[in-house]
Amino acid sequence: MKRRLIGLTGGISTGKSTASKYLEAQYKLPILDADIYARNAVEIGSVALNAIASRYSANILLADGSLNRQELGSIVFADIYERQWLEKQIHPLVRDAFVQEIDKSPAESIVLVIPLLFEAAMTDLVTEIWVVYCNPSQQLARLRQRESLSLEAAQARISSQMSLEKKCDRASLILDNSSSQEFLYNQIDAAMLKPPLPRQLPHPESAN
Repeated sequence: MKRRLIGLTGGISTGKSTASKYLEAQYKLPILDADIYARNAVEIGSVALNAIASRYSANILLADGSLNRQELGSIVFADIYERQWLEKQIHPLVRDAFVQEIDKSPAESIVLVIPLLFEAAMTDLVTEIWVVYCNPSQQLARLRQRESLSLEAAQARISSQMSLEKKCDRASLILDNSSSQEFLYNQIDAAMLKPPLPRQLPHPESAN
């Protein structure tokens, strides 16, 4: 039987964590999270962190030598070229972590939470793609509340990702998180009972 590798993605603050936690709690599925792998990639002493400090000086580090994420965010969300440089350091490490964990896991179904699934050209790692969607005004409000961001800073973070519309166009399944959690959970239950058909995706080089 072919393994079911669910690529769970969406926009920032659209509800990916809510969906993944439900899949873990209700269906006991292993959750592999790109954000965790990205944090691991820049641990103290890592090659990636050393490269970041070399590029931006020691001011990018906190007193304990760890990464000042807020300072780095202010740089990369304001400059697409700096963001692309950073992604070249991190994305290959995240991909390698996913491959290793998939190979080690005996589970027949696994959830890969990858916010930049399309942008990082990782669609080949999954057998189906679930996009968690909410309307743009909700997304902006949720992000500002969660991160205590100004309007401009929140919009910059949203704009740094592929649009939700494009992601939805490439999805096997769209999960509408514009309403209640129960509404979202009901959609997940339906998808687990009847797997969505895979979509024909564009070549990774044309993902943007």
